[in-house]
Amino acid sequence: MRKQDRVLEKADIIQLKEAYKWIIHPMISEELGVQAVSKSLFEVGVVFCHQETDEDCHFLATVCKDCFKPAKNKQSVFTRMAVVKALDKIKDNDFCIHFPWPPSLPKTTCQLVDIQCNHASVFVAGRYNKFSRNLPQTPWVIDGERKMESSVEELITEQLKALFKADSFNFSSSGREDVDVRTLGRGRPFAIELVNPHRVTFTKQDMKDLQQKINNTDKIKVRDLQIVTREAMAHMKEGEEEKTKCYSALIWIEKPIGKEDIEFLNDIKELTLAQKTPLRVLHRRPLASRSRNIHTMKTEYVDEHHFRLYLKTQAGTYIKEFVHGDFGRTVPNIGSMMKTTADILELDVESVDVDWPPAVED
Repeated sequence: MRKQDRVLEKADIIQLKEAYKWIIHPMISEELGVQAVSKSLFEVGVVFCHQETDEDCHFLATVCKDCFKPAKNKQSVFTRMAVVKALDKIKDNDFCIHFPWPPSLPKTTCQLVDIQCNHASVFVAGRYNKFSRNLPQTPWVIDGERKMESSVEELITEQLKALFKADSFNFSSSGREDVDVRTLGRGRPFAIELVNPHRVTFTKQDMKDLQQKINNTDKIKVRDLQIVTREAMAHMKEGEEEKTKCYSALIWIEKPIGKEDIEFLNDIKELTLAQKTPLRVLHRRPLASRSRNIHTMKTEYVDEHHFRLYLKTQAGTYIKEFVHGDFGRTVPNIGSMMKTTADILELDVESVDVDWPPAVED
């Protein structure tokens, strides 16, 4: 730059990695016969090592101590971000005092350590129904011991991972149901991130064929299977607590009842519950008290000790605890409202009211 009579300020200096891209991209293009693009879904990472200059940045740790903090998952405190942060902070005069200027010419060349090829994640969304009362949503493993032979996640992702030839995946859904709860109606929205897929181009027919393969079981069914963008994934979690869910519960009542004894439940609207974290999930969720709404209820008499209850509730409501009370941790509850002992025998999710992903025509 000086030869060209150019004087650069600190903010004008081009980072070495950018200069490297300018040099290497045309060479890659020429070698492979394709255009090299810096921002692409397919990324080639090249790792170099240069032992001779490996410790050049270590002086920064004495000048800018607060920039270099040990972390459990980092082998060294001299990460790229930490060095960049220190270089932004250090004064020019201090830099020249602690570092030879101009820098000495290296005597050795860089060594190529690794080349990594990765494709950006692909996201697949859909809805699932669960028809089994012995199927967890995700693999159920306690103290290294598997409790159930399969899960909703595995039944869906087994076919997906194989077809996309992905290295791994991340499964997420709009809420979750207990192992003994069925999910009916249009199903529960879910999304899967397929990490480093080796195949990414699929037709609508390909997705239909994949959906049929997944549905080759009587335990689950998926619908509306489609590829979505990363940004669209946010729709599944939007308004997490404002959305509603509908349930159907088979309830046992200790004292004998007639139809007239349950009719008062039909008239209750917008019932506010105070729910402490249920005892059954305290091992994995913090103790807290939450306010939840039961929007509407509808009853269906079965016999003198049983009735069905159809509920529309705020998402995140613990339905089982609303029925039996969880030793007074959910108030009010069906037992306290009917002044007797109540328990829940069966629970079904009838609908998860999230308008995502878009329906796919058959």
